[in-house]
Amino acid sequence: MAKIYYQEDCNLSMLEGKTIAIIGYGSQGHAHALNLKESGCNVIIGLYEGSRSWKRAEEQGFTVYTAAEAAKRADIIMILINDELQADMYKKDIEPNLKDGDMLMFAHGFNIHFGCIKPPKNVDVTMIAPKAPGHTVRSEYQAGKGTPCLVAVEQDYTGKALEKALAYGLAIGGARAGLLETTFRTETETDLFGEQAVLCGGVCALMQAGFETLVEAGYDPRNAYFECIHEMKLIVDLIYQSGFAGMRYSISNTAEYGDYVTGPKIVTAETKKAMKKILSDIQDGTFAKEFLLDMSPAGRQVHFQAMRKLASEHPSEKVGAEIRKLYSWNNESDKADQQFKHNFTFVKLRATQNVM
Repeated sequence: MAKIYYQEDCNLSMLEGKTIAIIGYGSQGHAHALNLKESGCNVIIGLYEGSRSWKRAEEQGFTVYTAAEAAKRADIIMILINDELQADMYKKDIEPNLKDGDMLMFAHGFNIHFGCIKPPKNVDVTMIAPKAPGHTVRSEYQAGKGTPCLVAVEQDYTGKALEKALAYGLAIGGARAGLLETTFRTETETDLFGEQAVLCGGVCALMQAGFETLVEAGYDPRNAYFECIHEMKLIVDLIYQSGFAGMRYSISNTAEYGDYVTGPKIVTAETKKAMKKILSDIQDGTFAKEFLLDMSPAGRQVHFQAMRKLASEHPSEKVGAEIRKLYSWNNESDKADQQFKHNFTFVKLRATQNVM
């Protein structure tokens, strides 16, 4: 079993006297930088000239440089920009400015595992990968808690790569929850598979298929949205808090029975076969090749943008947008909140009626 490290296993002093450059100031970048700073670390930000994040980072108390200048000044360089942009940026701005004994860090193993970035032998290469979006990494830290992270060492030139990575994980709050030891390969392949087959691709396709089935059978699209999309969060929250057993304890006997008898009819042997093909395409680099080609200057994101446009036009998006306007957490007026309650009652009543 892989080891899990906690606060008592980490030594923050490993970062003393070191300058940490955070390359990128988006969701993860801002969270890492602010958490590190509040843990007493010396943090600078590296961005491209003209970045919209430059002013924001300065307003939040950071000195901002170009990525190249930040790399030159830093001892630890954490790259937190999009996967498809990392290799070119690294070659241009980071590689020429690496010094003997520096540590190159990543929050996802994609570019190292697939060989898009090939660091020199005289630097450490590590990973701290929070298992949550950046804004959660930040809010959990501010609440005195932490987000679980993966920790990996690809190259240990100094002999202290793991100790420094653990210190970094402690400084962003991850060690409060736990740092699970892994490898760049395992993190990359399992992360991509989870996103594609389950968390994003699988779940979105499942919800939309359920929505389409009810609408095509004549049910009100609002009812279909509530039952197949809106309530997904309620179920996932229960699983997040107490696992499948806890979720099943909280739902009705009718729902639990339907869970057992119907789940295997949806996720069949053919579904599992498709999942294995998805994993194979990830493992052999097929997905990485297709993704990088589409994101390249030659590909111009043609396929990506077309898929994004088609997805945005799905009928559930229009219905969902209208329903979400009625929620109090969407900063609507009391009138809208009252309208939501009225509509919610109407939708639930529709569920008991025969289809048209």
